[in-house]
Amino acid sequence: MVQPCCFYLFAVLKTSILIIAVFLVGFSVQGLAQLSPGDLANSHKHLEGMSNCTQCHDLGNKVTNQKCLACHQEIDYRISRNMGYHASSEVKTKECADCHSDHHGRNFDMVRFDEKKFNHQLTGYDLTGKHQQIDCRACHKPDYVQDGGLKKRSETFLGLSQACVSCHADYHQKTLGSDCAKCHSTDQFAPANRFNHDRADFPLLGKHKSVDCIECHQKELKNGAEFQRFSGVPFTNCNSCHDDPHQNQLGSNCKSCHTEQSFTAHSALVKFNHTNTAFPLKGKHKQTACFDCHKPNQTALLVFQDRLGIRPNDCKTCHEDVHKGRFGESCVDCHNESTFKTSLGLDKFDHNRTDYPLTGKHVQVDCKKCHTSEKMTDPLPFNTCASCHNDYHEGQFVTTVKTQDCSECHSTDGFDIPMYTVESHAKTAFPLDGAHLAVPCFSCHVKNEKWQFRELGTRCIDCHQDVHNGQIAEKWYPAKACEQCHVSSSWKESRFKHELTGFELLGAHAEQSCSACHFPEGLLADAVFENLPKRCEDCHSDQHFGQFKEKEGTDCSKCHSSNSWAIPQFNHDKTRFKLEGKHAEVACEKCHLTVVVNNNSYIQYKFERFECVVCHQ
Repeated sequence: MVQPCCFYLFAVLKTSILIIAVFLVGFSVQGLAQLSPGDLANSHKHLEGMSNCTQCHDLGNKVTNQKCLACHQEIDYRISRNMGYHASSEVKTKECADCHSDHHGRNFDMVRFDEKKFNHQLTGYDLTGKHQQIDCRACHKPDYVQDGGLKKRSETFLGLSQACVSCHADYHQKTLGSDCAKCHSTDQFAPANRFNHDRADFPLLGKHKSVDCIECHQKELKNGAEFQRFSGVPFTNCNSCHDDPHQNQLGSNCKSCHTEQSFTAHSALVKFNHTNTAFPLKGKHKQTACFDCHKPNQTALLVFQDRLGIRPNDCKTCHEDVHKGRFGESCVDCHNESTFKTSLGLDKFDHNRTDYPLTGKHVQVDCKKCHTSEKMTDPLPFNTCASCHNDYHEGQFVTTVKTQDCSECHSTDGFDIPMYTVESHAKTAFPLDGAHLAVPCFSCHVKNEKWQFRELGTRCIDCHQDVHNGQIAEKWYPAKACEQCHVSSSWKESRFKHELTGFELLGAHAEQSCSACHFPEGLLADAVFENLPKRCEDCHSDQHFGQFKEKEGTDCSKCHSSNSWAIPQFNHDKTRFKLEGKHAEVACEKCHLTVVVNNNSYIQYKFERFECVVCHQ
């Protein structure tokens, strides 16, 4: 592209600059005489005449630059701003008349220079490339002059702009700005050898570098002229230029899988954001090669589509079920994507699916307490509690016939909560009954701070102190068998057959406690069970103070029974005083009065005399 001159070219005006050199030939007070050196050039002919000499000359002096520039203001303007040819170092020091003389005739060319040798660089616009081959007037013509006043001049080197579009048609029709030199040089218009696509909004990479420009920048007709689009070309995504062979099944961001080096290369797949799919990659899945899951060499419409519909929790779709379906299909209850060996979220694992459902305290136990191997699916023995737990009882329940399991007495709810029932105890050598049912287990089975279930003994004296030691004869207490007298329901209750002693307990005697007779002082240590008397008076005080005492003693049974002290069955007719007549109607106390002898009071039942005068006055 040929760049036009931007500064006004050449300060020498061909139209009106020659200042006529006026030589004052003579001067005297007598008169004035003038001699003209010749006619002015056509551009200055309007200055002919004596009255106009001072327009260019100072009296008695030569033509001055000030006079020239006062008229040629367009040159003065450029010099004052250090612009253009006249402001260059080679011209600025010269006088205008050195180059532009006048008075050489009407047709004299005041702007004379060798155009072929002219150094255009002095104008501030260096001619390069094709501009060096162009005739000066191809550019310096009124058509390209911007200033309206200068445009009217038939010949001028001023008024040109340095902008390319001031001389050249804008092929890009204002779509790329006005600074053509950013892309083009004066050597040739095409190709635009200054254009660097790397500085554009779309740097060329890979295969794009070898694509011909016309492939992307199409030609068309615009405003009746040929036009090639360089701006406004869409490039936000590949499908702006390229057809989508996947028909939008994989989204519109082609760069997530492809590079510009090659469409079929897989190197860019590492940048693909799998999170945008229905299967976000986590843990080890992030490190898995794409084609470990997806089949390679598929058509564009099938590639990476062979796993559609698979949910992140459908592990069995891709992975072999090493548990063979024993634990269900929800792998995420135990595993995550970080590592298969590390089981997380085991609190969700349903142990009921295994052969050993967890109950009681086992539910709270950390899995690794039992599953100590690296593979938690390694089989564990669980047929007996002793498979995992130490035998707390140290072999007490191990026999040559059968080894009892802990589950026969304990549950998983807690070791201190026994399942051993009264019915279970009834099957042992010591069935529980009576008061033994209310006794806590540890009362019998904890010896020296250790539980003991063997060789405890079954006799009472094995647990209870023999309080009757030495008090009871062997025949009543053989081998210290407490059950001869006592029952397990109560210590006070006795099963002893008292009639065997020769003194059967009847009536009120049967209602008395053993202690009433055998240790009346209340001290068990002083109890007496041997050689006890059998007569009433031996145990009971004589309320009659010897009135009925006989030689052999007092026979209370003649009047009293063991049922009650009262004697409603007493027959007065069997005494020495038979009740007859009115005597039968008299109350007992009318005759049997209370008497006091030696400060002892008692009722008198025995009389020596029975005459009427004894009782009747």
